[in-house]
Amino acid sequence: MITSASLEVEFIAFASLFFILVSITTFCLETHEAFNTIINKTEQVVNGTETVPQYEIETDPALTYVEGVCVVWFTFEFLVRVVFSPNKLEFIKNLLNIIDFVAILPFYLEVGLSGLSSKAAKDVLGFLRVVRFVRILRIFKLTRHFVGLRVLGHTLRASTNEFLLLIIFLALGVLIFATMIYYAERVGAQPNDPSASEHTQFKNIPIGFWWAVVTMTTLGYGDMYPRTWSGMLVGALCALAGVLTIAMPVPVIVNNFGMYYSLAMAKQKLPRKRKKHIPPAPQASSPTFCKTDLNMACNSTQGDICLGKDNQLMEHNRSSGYEKSRSLNNIAGLTGNALRLSPVTSPYSSPCPLRRSRSPIPSIL
Repeated sequence: MITSASLEVEFIAFASLFFILVSITTFCLETHEAFNTIINKTEQVVNGTETVPQYEIETDPALTYVEGVCVVWFTFEFLVRVVFSPNKLEFIKNLLNIIDFVAILPFYLEVGLSGLSSKAAKDVLGFLRVVRFVRILRIFKLTRHFVGLRVLGHTLRASTNEFLLLIIFLALGVLIFATMIYYAERVGAQPNDPSASEHTQFKNIPIGFWWAVVTMTTLGYGDMYPRTWSGMLVGALCALAGVLTIAMPVPVIVNNFGMYYSLAMAKQKLPRKRKKHIPPAPQASSPTFCKTDLNMACNSTQGDICLGKDNQLMEHNRSSGYEKSRSLNNIAGLTGNALRLSPVTSPYSSPCPLRRSRSPIPSIL
């Protein structure tokens, strides 16, 4: 049965997802030339003795209005979550909430400073326009609506050691192969060019770091490449080492992702609410009813205390009867096949019969 509350929650989630996608699309379109207009072409700024033209780029007002509507929705959503949050401190510490606040704040600062004409205000506006890229961080809010993104986040956190190991291996490989390519490219250098600057692009080892990273990741931009046979050999070894290095932690990361994904799918299939099964109290005529002899210990639904008391009583009677029989045999001097007294048993029956499990199903189910 679908209630009105669930419909409202689904509507809010859909609206939030819609505004996130619209905001990201608007952010990308603002950088396109078709939505930018160059204004103030004829305005002249005197800089000393020279006259320097100043140009400004203005975004299409339609995109600005769309972004304003999105920011109003995000502000409303953020304030509602702040008001109804049971733990304000945990809400502030949440990374997604920090991203929301950082993505909302620059828009209001830009609107408030847009009417000022001072140089400081213009500098701040220029800085805020650069900081607009934080709006793209709203894409992480999609983790609230998609299970796969949450699984990916848990996988990355669980694979921290593997990523650290990968970075260490890459750093070692970059250092080794950058050094090797630097000296390999100097094999066969001309006597009048000891630095080999004429026939190689690897002027120093730090420049080789970039080449080693690009080669080990099998990217290969082609802006730098070896020209000697020794350098080509080093490049081939670097590419092979990169493939092996990157492939090592991948199975562990894939296993972590599969584990978290299977747990997430199993959790979704479980019912949202499960009623607790409370067994009825035993009746007096029931065989599982325990009398109140041993300080009401047998009234437990589990029967463990009752069973323990019963076992203690039987062991005590057996031991006492065996000791009496042993002492009487010693007095009578009976040995071998002589008459032996049987142990004295308890004249009392067990106040609680043994309870056996009726089903092999584990208790956790």
